[in-house]
Amino acid sequence: MSTALPGGDDDRPTWFTSSYSNGAGGECVECALSGGGALVRDSKGAGELVVTVGSTAWRSFVRAVREGTQG
Repeated sequence: MSTALPGGDDDRPTWFTSSYSNGAGGECVECALSGGGALVRDSKGAGELVVTVGSTAWRSFVRAVREGTQG
């Protein structure tokens, strides 16, 4: 895992929040998919640092969350 600043104007990531977020400012994190995995940032500090998570780690995380919420 590493930290990075968001890309420039030409390659801005498309950020999204969980469908479980209430939309009233209660979101904790935003994510954006990238070629190498995913970007994660605090929704209240959008101009701050971004955590970059590699593809394998991101897929493992998403799988674990899905399995935990369905069982």
